Amino acid sequence: MCMSRVPGSYILTTVDGKAQPVTVEEYKQALAAKLVGEAPTLDAFRERWVNAPARRDMLARLPDGGRSVLLVRSLEDMDAYDLYDVLAELGYGMAPRNRADRAEAFTYKQADWLGAMPPVTAAAVKAITRQFALAGTEGLENPTIFVTSDVRSAGGLSALKALGKPAEVLHETKERMFAA
Repeated sequence: MCMSRVPGSYILTTVDGKAQPVTVEEYKQALAAKLVGEAPTLDAFRERWVNAPARRDMLARLPDGGRSVLLVRSLEDMDAYDLYDVLAELGYGMAPRNRADRAEAFTYKQADWLGAMPPVTAAAVKAITRQFALAGTEGLENPTIFVTSDVRSAGGLSALKALGKPAEVLHETKERMFAA
């Protein structure tokens, strides 16, 4: 459902078990309140976000489930933004970054971490962040991320193993990505 954001725009949602139209602002306020109830601080939100099962559980508990944040992203013309940034702005007042900007910020804010790695490993981590720029959180959690052509050509799994288990490297990359 795509609606223009003009005064008097409504969203049909369930209120007290009944389908009811609410204004876009009321919908966003209800979403923000529920989000902050689920994760009271930005740090708590970020911690749940990087853990896929915890994130799915949190999203399912929001008004209209995962649909609510997708609808807000569409209404706010934020298609270039990851759902993390849509929700972080809505619930915690964080200035949102589009996926490409967040990936770029990661590269310079994590320069010391990347610089401490073997160059091939840093290249593989940067290739992972490019997957985020293309597809957001879902891109990072794609089961084939380690074999995408970009990650493979940057050194792939063997390069990531220099830091430890690739899944753990990916998790730390996600933590740092969303803190950037």
